[in-house]
Amino acid sequence: MPPLLRSLSSPPPPPSLLRRRQPLRVRSLDAAQPFDYEAQLRSHFRRSSPTLKIAILGFGNFGQFLAKTFVSQGHTILAHSRSDYSSVASELGVAFYGDPHDLCEQHPEVVLLSTSILSTELVLRSIPFQRLKRSTLFVDVLSVKEFPRDLLLRYLPAEFDILCTHPMFGPESGKHSWAGLSFVYDKVRIGDDESRVDRCDKFLDIFAREGCRMVEMSCAEHDRYAAGSQFLTHTVGRVLEKLGLESSPINIKGYETLLDLVENTSRDSFDLYYGLFLYNDNAMEQLNRLDMAFKTIQNELSGRLHRIYRKQLFGDAEGARELGMTRSMVQKLLSNGAPPHAEPPSDPDDAT
Repeated sequence: MPPLLRSLSSPPPPPSLLRRRQPLRVRSLDAAQPFDYEAQLRSHFRRSSPTLKIAILGFGNFGQFLAKTFVSQGHTILAHSRSDYSSVASELGVAFYGDPHDLCEQHPEVVLLSTSILSTELVLRSIPFQRLKRSTLFVDVLSVKEFPRDLLLRYLPAEFDILCTHPMFGPESGKHSWAGLSFVYDKVRIGDDESRVDRCDKFLDIFAREGCRMVEMSCAEHDRYAAGSQFLTHTVGRVLEKLGLESSPINIKGYETLLDLVENTSRDSFDLYYGLFLYNDNAMEQLNRLDMAFKTIQNELSGRLHRIYRKQLFGDAEGARELGMTRSMVQKLLSNGAPPHAEPPSDPDDAT
């Protein structure tokens, strides 16, 4: 008998066999499960993607400097500034938005404040927070830390995350490489959710991948250290600039360092320097200490001159000859720079 006729004439299977075959029908209903699993994988990949969508508010010199590295690492960069930097942004591969509302509607994961210290509060007040996703991460890169921290805590909705940072370098010092340069940060307010922690770590990893020396410290601690280093450096550089230092054919290494200092600090705006002074509570103390140190040096020099002059007056010509000074030289120095009332320091060779 042909196979087809045999199958048609064969009796139906017993009920027990039908029951054993029922799971096959259930399995056919779950045929879409592999596709659901693939969707879950895609979702997981999006969560674990190493790239971020970062909006930079304040696309001036420093904002552009950061954007170059962000773009080179594959991050999506948006930018907004009061000035029109659309052509510069296009060259860097950055999407520029003239209206902050349009930028916020792109739902960046990170909003980075790269404004001047003096305009930070005004910029914060102009941000349409309602157009951003809840829990958006806000990051600042200002040279002072307690001031922007307090502003961010005051103006941002409680659901937003806050990361205060300070790259201790700029377009000049970091134009060739960021390797070995310090990056200070303080996780002021980061949610416990795994995705929010991961997002913060991704942002910090941008600088770690470039070889930065990652330093975690509180905003207060940063300002205390910065007043003794950054503010003092800027102050000395600007003082030397007022002196009008010029290069010479016989520069020594130390003088070359001073010229470099003047060149580096003169490139920064006075607003930046003023912000370092105005918004760091430790700056005035450093300025007073610098003034006291300068006066101490003046007094030490004038006191030594008066000691020489006294020896001249009392006929200690031998002592004067040892110092290579003549009476006319001492009088000239005293009249030019030494205050007549300055007291010499105690000296074991002087009789009481």
